Amino acid sequence: MTGNERNQSLDTPGWHRPVMLREVIEALAPRDGAIYADGTFGAGGYAQAILEAAQVTVYGIDRDPEAVKRAASLVRRYPSRLTVIAGRFGAMDRHLQELGIDAVGGIALDLGVSSMQLDEAERGFSFRFDAALDMRMEGPGQDREQPSAADVVNDMPEEDLAGIIKRLGEERRARQVARAIVSARQNCRIERTAQLADIVRGAVARGARDAAGIDNATRTFQALRIYVNDELGELERGLRAAERLLAPGGRLAVVAFHSLEDRIVKTFLRQRSGGQPRGPRHLPEPPAAAPQPTFKLLFKGPCRPSQAECGANPRARSARLRAAERTGAPAWPANGEEREWAA
Repeated sequence: MTGNERNQSLDTPGWHRPVMLREVIEALAPRDGAIYADGTFGAGGYAQAILEAAQVTVYGIDRDPEAVKRAASLVRRYPSRLTVIAGRFGAMDRHLQELGIDAVGGIALDLGVSSMQLDEAERGFSFRFDAALDMRMEGPGQDREQPSAADVVNDMPEEDLAGIIKRLGEERRARQVARAIVSARQNCRIERTAQLADIVRGAVARGARDAAGIDNATRTFQALRIYVNDELGELERGLRAAERLLAPGGRLAVVAFHSLEDRIVKTFLRQRSGGQPRGPRHLPEPPAAAPQPTFKLLFKGPCRPSQAECGANPRARSARLRAAERTGAPAWPANGEEREWAA
């Protein structure tokens, strides 16, 4: 069966084709008898493509309990070959070790919010629907210690709120947005997505969309979602978990949609492949030798989606794929991790 034939066979009810599917499968190069992990299972698109590419076993992981429930039909289609676990990919090595799996031959990560989550009005991720302002990926009420987006916009000090919107949403008018939110919440609590979207649009510009055709509320909603779910911290933990879990020769493929996410992946793989920048030549070498490279890059720079895919799926336009192969060197210690994205 050719790659195209395999892709055309992915026709389970409700299945949707994930971004850069062909490129991810080519990077992972599934091998018969190996074990793979789909750390961001979602609708199971990558997992199913891996299962169709070779006689392998796949473990899917998702923090969204609804995604785990929806996976039941796909699990039945691949008996004994597909297992779906409720949990975060930042702890995937622990999740799999609990099932007796100490190493895998490949890991796929598709970062950010899923299309299904955006389409579920009650989750509060999108301003396309007027719904409760929640945004927690585990679902409303799943983790009562985790604040919702409504908690953040109503309780956070203005300066901190502006910092989140600027750093995580890359919103140039973050201070105006934060000021408008604080002013509005003095009159009544901001509980609905439509409320917040209108406040942000009024603070950013008169129109609903900017010059690029993007709704002016987009960046603020993105920033809140990333903050509420600690997505950048989870990515850092996930990359280190992948380093510990991958067997020598195993491959990691990460699709990022946000510049901050892509920067974290780029920095991690550059460091782990021995490409971290050196100091000036006239300065002495550091006293301790750097750890041995744990990854070998599969290609230089990011792989981008084709024009055809971008035309068929606008969500793909910002996608960036980075991939690397695990060496036999021990995983680096967790101490002293660089956080260039925070600068």
